[in-house]
Amino acid sequence: MTQMMKDILKLSIPERILMVEAIWDSIAENEDKLELTSETKQLLDERLAAHENNPTEGSSWEDVKARIKSQI
Repeated sequence: MTQMMKDILKLSIPERILMVEAIWDSIAENEDKLELTSETKQLLDERLAAHENNPTEGSSWEDVKARIKSQI
């Protein structure tokens, strides 16, 4: 484990959550610079094709969110 990770783990959980949010925001601000691997592109293409072939299969985000909330 690197020293940076050791230092991060010394932070409280709320501090680490804030750090993760800040990191995620910095990534989102530069998403145009993020390149997908060919494997990821292929997987996304396959999932899109599966959805287009059977758009009624699966669950809506609302249903998924409700299931998750009912479990916590």
